[in-house]
Amino acid sequence: MDGIRINKFLSEAGVCSRREGDRLVSEGRVTLDGRIAVAGDKVMASQKVAVDGKEVVKVEEEIFLAFYKPRGIVCTTAAEENGEKIKNVIEYINYPKRVYPVGRLDQASEGLILLTNQGEAMERILRSRYNHEKEYFVRVDHKIEDRFLDSMSKGVPILDTVTKPCKVWKEDDFSFHIIITQGLNRQIRRMCEYFGYRVTFLRRDRVMNITLDGLKKGRYRSLTKEEILELKRELF
Repeated sequence: MDGIRINKFLSEAGVCSRREGDRLVSEGRVTLDGRIAVAGDKVMASQKVAVDGKEVVKVEEEIFLAFYKPRGIVCTTAAEENGEKIKNVIEYINYPKRVYPVGRLDQASEGLILLTNQGEAMERILRSRYNHEKEYFVRVDHKIEDRFLDSMSKGVPILDTVTKPCKVWKEDDFSFHIIITQGLNRQIRRMCEYFGYRVTFLRRDRVMNITLDGLKKGRYRSLTKEEILELKRELF
């Protein structure tokens, strides 16, 4: 038997996405039978994998959570960022079992974050090639013009690329809704800045079929069986 690549092993074990697994390996935080793992290592059935000294055991129970992240909370599992102590999402919700945030929502924004111990599902939600929708409510610092919304929907040059076409519609003179299928760093804020608008409030309202409906800020809930089935239908 050839074994499986170590990043896929970590994903299937519910530790993290494959991309995050690559990062953990590159940082020297993963061991394979006691030695520091390297990118491309394959894991055989008899071998032991550990992250930060803790052995990885494949999870049996599927966990999917919806969390209404307040502003100020950082979507990471790290205790520090840029050398400074932060309040991360895992510490904030204090869930009794190991879960990881699916993607990020910047510290200044609020709204829906999914958390799970299912690495493969996490991977598929994050990959922009699958075109999974994320919906946001956005407020800006001055009056919205129709040409701004039209231009936003067609794609905006940011971060050495052009954003994918998206759906945008107006709420009132200073706010709008937008549905995107990417997750570029501070994407919506950068899109608005390109046209001279500054975002004063940003809230993620939906990820695929999961919404904030009925969820209070700072609280989380387990997804229903029906929500998980629909999520899996879209993912797989």
